[in-house]
Amino acid sequence: MEHTLQIQAKQAGKLSKMLLLIGLSLGYFMVLLDTTVVSVALPAIRADLGGGIAGLQWVVNAYTIVFAGLLLSMGAFADKLGAKRVYIGGLGLFLAASAFSAFVPSLGALIGLRAILGIGGAALLPASLTLLAYAYPEPSERARALGIWAAVTGAAMAAGPVVGGLLVDSLGWRSIFLLNVPLGLISLVMTSLLVSETRRKPQTGFDPAGQITAIAGIASLSYALMEGDQYGWHSTVILSAFILALLSAILFLIVEAKGRNPLLPMLIFRNAAVSAGMLAGMAVNIGLSGILFILPLFFQQARGLSAHIAGLALLPMMLPLAFNPIFTGRLVGRIGARIPMTSGFGLGALGMLLLVWVDTDTNYMLTLAGLLLIGFGVSFTIPALMAAVISSVPKEMTGAASGALNSSRQLGATLGVAILGSILSGSESFAGGMHISLMVTAAVMLGGSLLSLAFIGRRKSN
Repeated sequence: MEHTLQIQAKQAGKLSKMLLLIGLSLGYFMVLLDTTVVSVALPAIRADLGGGIAGLQWVVNAYTIVFAGLLLSMGAFADKLGAKRVYIGGLGLFLAASAFSAFVPSLGALIGLRAILGIGGAALLPASLTLLAYAYPEPSERARALGIWAAVTGAAMAAGPVVGGLLVDSLGWRSIFLLNVPLGLISLVMTSLLVSETRRKPQTGFDPAGQITAIAGIASLSYALMEGDQYGWHSTVILSAFILALLSAILFLIVEAKGRNPLLPMLIFRNAAVSAGMLAGMAVNIGLSGILFILPLFFQQARGLSAHIAGLALLPMMLPLAFNPIFTGRLVGRIGARIPMTSGFGLGALGMLLLVWVDTDTNYMLTLAGLLLIGFGVSFTIPALMAAVISSVPKEMTGAASGALNSSRQLGATLGVAILGSILSGSESFAGGMHISLMVTAAVMLGGSLLSLAFIGRRKSN
């Protein structure tokens, strides 16, 4: 009888942990789903609320600017206040902002709510990873849990354009934001009941100067890039924004080098592989987010496809992001990160160059080939990149390094939409602007490949 009770208790414990993992994965699933589901809704949002290309850029980037700027601080808050508190607070904020986004009367209101969504998303990512680490203290068990977490989030990337397209065509663009509500409520209930609070570290410091300069730098640079075509690149407004971005970046570096509790410890950059990894993370998201901004507009506005057909057209790029990271993780374990990263960037660059030849009357098979190359390229690059950066720093610095990498990737996402959107705005035709944009992203991905070849997997520099 006692043995039976022990078995039942063990099974109940496993079930509880699995439900906990599902709850935490759903939170970040929702964050990623929101970013990809919006991509196919942009033409419908523009038709309803107006705003032009610059307005659509702000719909996307209001979220990523705040997400990138707050990500490092939210990791510190999770340590200071408890990861469960921060996770549930971020989830509640994300839920409320999603629900209100479905009823906005204007583009400005939607952009404001997207910024609030960025606050919630920034809280969810580091807190969920901390909670997973506490729930799965044994390394092999934790690795399996993180694999499932990564697979679930990869599924969000794949499902977003398809689900978003179906919702836009059947229920309207506002319904994509209501999709977050049931998912968020399930995650909220599961984590509230099953997740234990982590040990609080009230002595953990906060870096307000670093936070302010980081947000100021990212926001002013994004503003300059997105509004340059409207105001003129030599106008006082745009030049002032560029100068503010530069000054903010300089002040950020000074504050982080001299501060007692820096958001971003400069020590991690003594290793060339870490510095190269941050640039590579920025490069891969410039390409991926730029493509996710441009192609849905091209499919719907230039080729006249419906939203759900446009979502299906994007599927060949998104599917590898769901299943290939598992294979890449094993490959990196055998041969290291350098070859997968270098070849992944190369495949992505090749795919983007193929898409340069795509026009409004081009057979879809060429588009299919380009999208598959991009999808496999990115899904080779990102897991290898994460492994390369984490393995290049001491164990006590892994949290700072992973936070910095996630921030650099989100900054890349912001820049990708800003740069490519400005190219589209300044072009005489959409197709011409898209072709130039694809050549720019191909060059960025090629640069990432060369960077990986030169610095990843080399002997650590002191």
